[in-house]
Amino acid sequence: MSVNEIISYEPATGEELWRSDPGDVDEAVDRARRAWPTWAAQPLATRIELCRRFANEVRKEADRFAELIARETGKPLWEARTEVEAVINKVEISVTSYAERTGQKKFDSALQGTSAVRHKPHGVMVVLGPYNFPAHLPNGHIVPALIAGNVVIFKPSEKTPATGEFLMQCFHKAGLSAAVAQFLPGGPEEGKALVSHRGIDGVLFTGSAQAGIAINKKLAGNPGKIVALEMGGNNPIVVIDTPKITDAAMLIVQSAFTSAGQRCTAARRLIVTKDMYDPIMEEVRSLTKRIIVGEPFANPAPFMGPVIDNRAAEQLVESFLYFLSNGGKAIKHLTRPDDNLPFLSPAIIDTTAMTDRPDVELFGPLLQVIKVDNFDAAITEANRTRFGLSASLIGGTPQDYNRFWANIRAGIVNWNRPTNGASSGAPFGGLGLSGNHRPAAYYAADYCAYPVASSELDQPRASVGVGFTN
Repeated sequence: MSVNEIISYEPATGEELWRSDPGDVDEAVDRARRAWPTWAAQPLATRIELCRRFANEVRKEADRFAELIARETGKPLWEARTEVEAVINKVEISVTSYAERTGQKKFDSALQGTSAVRHKPHGVMVVLGPYNFPAHLPNGHIVPALIAGNVVIFKPSEKTPATGEFLMQCFHKAGLSAAVAQFLPGGPEEGKALVSHRGIDGVLFTGSAQAGIAINKKLAGNPGKIVALEMGGNNPIVVIDTPKITDAAMLIVQSAFTSAGQRCTAARRLIVTKDMYDPIMEEVRSLTKRIIVGEPFANPAPFMGPVIDNRAAEQLVESFLYFLSNGGKAIKHLTRPDDNLPFLSPAIIDTTAMTDRPDVELFGPLLQVIKVDNFDAAITEANRTRFGLSASLIGGTPQDYNRFWANIRAGIVNWNRPTNGASSGAPFGGLGLSGNHRPAAYYAADYCAYPVASSELDQPRASVGVGFTN
């Protein structure tokens, strides 16, 4: 067994699921560079057709794919099925997006010829995927990149390599070359080697702010490489005046605890005006107590599975204890029923009295609550973060929402909807530590190809009127 061997374990059982030696980065980049000219020369219609065949392969394997995702991430089977659907739907969304965002344009002038705008692919694109949506999120980079004419080297999270391998096998079954859509297993070292490799033309990353900042620093001196970073958030959900207490509580619970809180758009901070605090917290606490936590295939189906591994569970328990010892007041305790498995109960802690609340992304089912005097104070508190991915306002009037929308710092701003309710037909991204102004989802086409402006005439034609002797 190699000391660097990549091994995937099922969070819900601790059993080994998959293992492999890391891939060879130099070999992968060399294969990709050789494959790119031929792939880029394919007609757009051919590239689109092959991606549509990929969607059909995923559709044929949907049940098996969902079961694998559920086993490797620990998420409930129903949620894994929605992820597979998102993988399938991404193809047509990307086709439409490419035509709209990067379509050809021509402006004719009888004397000046034609001005044209077309788009070219960058070349070899590295996609670094996360573990929370190990198929959907990297696929949101891969499909637009391939349609644009790039070749892709995909290194999944070392915690979910089996899902990444299955995803790429579907591309290969659809007829894409294994050099055009490459699967490269590996850990942080392989990721660093890919990012710094002189043979790659871009890095498309989804993951933690710490890793994203490291990528940004590494490539800061090389502006020729395209870099798209999606790095999560410390997202606020703000509650002001509303009579719909039960609905508000459901939106809060969905925002905080779907996917065991392992969504970059999950609500981390619940900010409540003092007049709404008691009724809202009573309902949220009551609803949270009813959440079923269990293994992916349990019956009845759980709302939440485990977090990704024991280390993540331990870090979340430590964070909860930190809050308790620094002024936090437990509304619902974080419990871990089995020290050998990463199952956690959803937890709520009031951090209003804390003088120095950590501005970090706690990636799990831990919701902080902050009581404020009024709406203005709520907006101020919501913006007290270096992140800026997602924010929601619950309650209020259209005028209140307009004020919230205008003043909140986030790339996704919702009203009476969860923080994690983002449309696939819209851009997805944030600012600050949440991203580098290259939103994904519908706008992924923007970073998968670059615009080329042209002035064109069939024959040379020129005249000079000033500054020449007769």
